[in-house]
Amino acid sequence: MSLRGIKAILFDLDGTLFDHRAAADAGITAWVAARFPGHPRLAEAAVIWAELEGPYLAMWQAGECTVQEQRRLRLTALCEELAVPVPGDLDDAYAEFAELYRRRWVAFPDVAGALAGLGGYALGVLTNGTLPMQEAKVRAIGLAGVVGPVLTGEVLGGHFKPAPACYTGAAAVLGLEPREVVLVGDDVANDVTGPAVIGMRSVWLDRLATAPPPAGFPRITSLAELPRLVAR
Repeated sequence: MSLRGIKAILFDLDGTLFDHRAAADAGITAWVAARFPGHPRLAEAAVIWAELEGPYLAMWQAGECTVQEQRRLRLTALCEELAVPVPGDLDDAYAEFAELYRRRWVAFPDVAGALAGLGGYALGVLTNGTLPMQEAKVRAIGLAGVVGPVLTGEVLGGHFKPAPACYTGAAAVLGLEPREVVLVGDDVANDVTGPAVIGMRSVWLDRLATAPPPAGFPRITSLAELPRLVAR
């Protein structure tokens, strides 16, 4: 896939610019340790929490529940899996986790240098998270004013990745045709093959160097490789 002629670069946020997994793993482990000291399955809490993330976020994105409801459902599912009492006030309990999560918000080490090498391109974020949360992350990791706008399904007519309307809507916000935009992200379905359906270019960020990319799509293992790739 050629990246010639692109005018804008959209980045996924969690797992691409922002180290969501490390923050969430540490946050939920600390939450379980504080609520249930000495729990024999403490080491498993982060894995269980991560496995619950996708299905419950998908419920919210599909309009089957509110953001707050999916948080309550997910925390309930975690407690049931760990065989511990479900908190009486799930909102307060989730807020405790959220604070522990926020304390660990950081950008990946390769972000600042990569963005500095992308002068001349419009930069933005296309994410499936909630807008207030994702904007807060961008500010916390020092990228406010560096990348923008922050686009989510909430501002794109309820269309989340990998819905084609999500990508066409994002390009429209930038005032560009989809073919003039490249999306960089770590999720193959959402960030690589999804945008290709409507002609948007994409780059797979495979931080763990796990496997070859889908045929025809470029792969990088660090954002440090991106400036040279788009300049070809």
